[in-house]
Amino acid sequence: MNPIAVSRRHNPRASALTAMALLAVLLIPAGHGRANEANGTIEARNEAIVREAFDKWRSGGNVFAELLSPDLVWTIHGSGPVAGTYRGIKDFVERAAAPVVSRLATPLVPNVHHIWSSGDRIIIRFDASATTTSGAPYSNQFVWIFRMDKGAVVEAEAFLDLAAYQRVVDNNEPRRP
Repeated sequence: MNPIAVSRRHNPRASALTAMALLAVLLIPAGHGRANEANGTIEARNEAIVREAFDKWRSGGNVFAELLSPDLVWTIHGSGPVAGTYRGIKDFVERAAAPVVSRLATPLVPNVHHIWSSGDRIIIRFDASATTTSGAPYSNQFVWIFRMDKGAVVEAEAFLDLAAYQRVVDNNEPRRP
């Protein structure tokens, strides 16, 4: 039998391997392995920072002082008085956090359901609850999306039940200093 004719016979295993190699060359960008390793390290580091901050928050610590960049841009999506974009920690705390936190008799305690990371983005899905100054329970569901830079949150987007937030603000007196 002619050796050239034998080598030209259809070999399904060789064809599949060739097709997979071709797909890998066409679909995976050059340097993907190195970039993915670097992104994996950044993702793991950012996720660890956020997990640690939420663990600290759950234990009664102040996560914002350590986690948020001073020039943070925080956007609360939705409609209502608190929806909008806040520039800097002071703006965010005074106009978005303080109105609800000042009406809580107990600290807001998070219960993290999941944290996802992709590149410089971290997504946190959590619930949080507390008791208001009138003694009523407050609970809300949140999704926060952070963009991290050098271990700090520089941009944040928040999704939550703004009606529940507003009920606390409207129906409870602020704590006295």
